[in-house]
Order: sequence, then C-alpha cells, then structure tokens
Amino acid sequence: MYLGDVAQAALRALGPHDPPRFVKQPGFDEQIWSLGSHANELQLTISSSPYWGFGLLPRCFLNRIEISGPLGLRARCVHDLAASLGRNPWEPNRLRQFEKATRCEAAQHRSAWEDLITRASENMSEEIDQLEDSLRRLRGSDAAASDILDAAKMGIGEARAALADRNAPAVERALGRVASALIEADPSTEVRSSETSAQRASPRTSTTKQNEVEAGHLLDEVPFVDLSEEE
Repeated sequence: MYLGDVAQAALRALGPHDPPRFVKQPGFDEQIWSLGSHANELQLTISSSPYWGFGLLPRCFLNRIEISGPLGLRARCVHDLAASLGRNPWEPNRLRQFEKATRCEAAQHRSAWEDLITRASENMSEEIDQLEDSLRRLRGSDAAASDILDAAKMGIGEARAALADRNAPAVERALGRVASALIEADPSTEVRSSETSAQRASPRTSTTKQNEVEAGHLLDEVPFVDLSEEE
C-alpha cells in the first residue's frame, strides 16, 4: 500500500495515537483501502482510491483524509501537518484530475486548509496574549521578582518567534516556561516564600547532621576487651 506524504504527516500530527487499523481491507486492487486511528478526542480516517493513470503508478492514488473532533484540536492537527511537510498539502501532482476526483476546485481546497491553519495560529496567539497580560499586571507588584518577570518576557518573545515559524511544540515549551515564571513571581501563590523557607531550613538540618557526626568521638571511651585467647 502507498501512503502519501500528507497522510503520513497527518498520522504524526495526530500525536500519540492507537495503531492504525484497516476499516476496509485491500482487495484485488491493493491500493483501494481505508484505515483509521484515534487519539483522545480526534478520529482520523484515511481512504485510498485511484484518480488518474488507471492506478499504474504510486502517485496515481488519492488519499482522502478525514479528521473528526473538536474544532480547536482539528485546527491544531492540520497546523502541525502543514508545518512538517515543507510544501503546501493542497497542491496535487495532477491538478485537473485531482479536482475532478474530489469535486472541488483547488482554491476551495486551499481555503479549507488555510482556514484551519489560521484558526490554530489565532488560538496560540490568544494564549500568548493572555500570559502577556498577566505579566503586565505583575509588573511593579514585587521588586524582588523583576528578574523572574524579565525571563517571562523573554519567553513570550520566544513563543511569538516560534509561532511565526509555525513551530507549535516550541510555542508550547516557551509558554510553559512563561507560566511557571509567572506563578513564581505572583505573591499570592507564595511559591518564592516557600522556597526561601526551605533554603533557610536546610542549614539547620546540615548543622544537626554535623553535630551527630562530631559526636562520634564519644565512641573512643568504650573499653575494648580481647577474648580471643579465652576458651
């Protein structure tokens, strides 16, 4: 069976998923089949059929990809798919035959793909804006947290740069660092005060352990009796 690069990218973009299973087994023509897989709330189905050249070449086949689930998750899946391909997924090898087989013009295909990609980018941009608003509210609340907030601001810049490159995993990593920094800088969470208390308590523990070790000289006063020669 021939699985096109778009279909392979779709399986990768789905994230951790169940092993794909055939919904329709290949028959006499091995390239007419349908398989499915799901990951959490997303369901992915890929169906193959010939659309030009009588199915004599690998590129003669059309992989129809259907993604079912919440709109936000579908948009994110399509966003990651397009970013990993390195080319536009809506551009086929044989345009006229592709439009005839799909009963849809190339412009409509492009619009459908770009709408989902834009939706995913807007969702990630909203997350960045929300964290940036939280950063502005925390500015000036605690002078001791200025370095932490500066690191959070740098993380927001990294997230925006990753979003411009369509690198969603890098956006998530940057936003995770920003969220952790904001939690630490927020006085109401008392994270920094807890860490300070732990640091102050640690020397006492080490002093106690040191005293216990230094008290070992008391063992020297225990008398030693040699009973090896007695029977």
